[in-house]
Parts: sequence; C-alpha cells; structure tokens
Amino acid sequence: MALGNIFDIAGTGMNAQSLRLNTTASNLANAQSASSSVDEVYRSRQPVFAAIQQEAMRASVSEGAYSDNEVDAAAGVQVMGIVESDAPLQRRYEPGHPKADAEGYVFYPNVNPVEEMANMIAASRSFQMNVEVMNSAKQMVQRVLTLGQ
Repeated sequence: MALGNIFDIAGTGMNAQSLRLNTTASNLANAQSASSSVDEVYRSRQPVFAAIQQEAMRASVSEGAYSDNEVDAAAGVQVMGIVESDAPLQRRYEPGHPKADAEGYVFYPNVNPVEEMANMIAASRSFQMNVEVMNSAKQMVQRVLTLGQ
C-alpha cells in the first residue's frame, strides 16, 4: 500500500463519520416531534456503511507480491445508504394535544435519545481517530522528505 492511500482511507472514514454525526443530530432534533398520523411521524434513521476491500491485500497474501494494479486498488469506507428504523412508534394518549387524532392519541418518533447520544460519542471518536491517522501520516511524509537534507 502506498503511503498516499492512507489519506484516502482516512478521508473516507471521516466522510462516513460526518454523515453519521449529521444523521444522529437529525434524529435528536426530531426526537420529540409529534404527529397525528402514523404515516407522518419521523422515524429514526441510521447510515449503513460497508468496507471497501482492497484487492491488493488478498492478492498479496496469495501471491506474495504487489502488481501495479493492486497498488491503485481502492480501500476505505463506503456509505451504502440511510435506512429508517422499523422499531415501533410511541403512541401516547394526550387528548389535549393540538395534534391528537380523533381518539386522543399522538404519535412520537421511535428515537431513543440515550442510544443517539452514545452513537454521537462513538461517531465523534471515530472521526477524531481518522484525523489522528491523517496527522500521523502527514508527519511521516514530512520526515521522509527531510531525510535527503
């Protein structure tokens, strides 16, 4: 693996964690939004990630050497999409609420604020670790450049 690929891998990780943080923030912002209809209620959203496997890793183990194509293979994190949770919605009896239906029930999202806060902490730590990887790689490149002096 070329040293330059580290920046690409850490960059994809930072992009993925940034999306995760934005999704978590959206979930927390809508955690207490009420609706009179099940169809209109906000549902918790979670990003789905997949690792982009580097073909060079598999080929190097089996062949014992890298070819030119293997060095250029992509690696990192890919965002596959954002899925809505299928957890049950919260149905509360609040007949005085302005958005209560004919039976007096109000529907709230299936967002668990405690889980979302834990998710936000994990995402911010993952983002920070990718920043540290980038900084370490940058320092290594700078030290390599000073070897010839």
